[in-house]
Amino acid sequence: MSTFDRPFGRYFEDFEPGDVYKHWPGKTITEHDDHRFCMTTMNHPPLHTNAWFAENETVQGRNVVVGNLVYSVVLGMSVPDISGSCIANLEVSELRHSKPTFHGDTIYAETRVVEKRESSTRDDRGIVTVESKGFNQRGEEVCYFKRKVMVWKRAAAPQRRRPYDDAGWD
Repeated sequence: MSTFDRPFGRYFEDFEPGDVYKHWPGKTITEHDDHRFCMTTMNHPPLHTNAWFAENETVQGRNVVVGNLVYSVVLGMSVPDISGSCIANLEVSELRHSKPTFHGDTIYAETRVVEKRESSTRDDRGIVTVESKGFNQRGEEVCYFKRKVMVWKRAAAPQRRRPYDDAGWD
């Protein structure tokens, strides 16, 4: 019998500049997703939450998904491949929304490793810079951002454990 732990995040040694991670699966953003996110974050201009206003008083002619939700979905999609076991997210820069996202659009995400360097203060970790892009179902880029994450070196990383023993499958 074999037991498999799903990787969740990577160690410093696993990252190589130029590598691209194609995150899976995509996420269709519904009207409910958008409205709930807007109300939860108190970011609720009528462009995002009022269909009549969006249809009659905006250049898009329909509701646009709030950009912070699109960013959050792309970031979240990258977590299992990039930062799931990181020590800290250090910085997000260059966030931009290239095209609007609409209710019913499906977002896919990819992340490219830009650079990595060892920590200047601690020898058990490193800093990895990545850039992520979100694409809609037509392959159009809708979101881009760059971020830095602090990650463990493999030998120093805490062991992955569960709060119970492995006797469940005896």
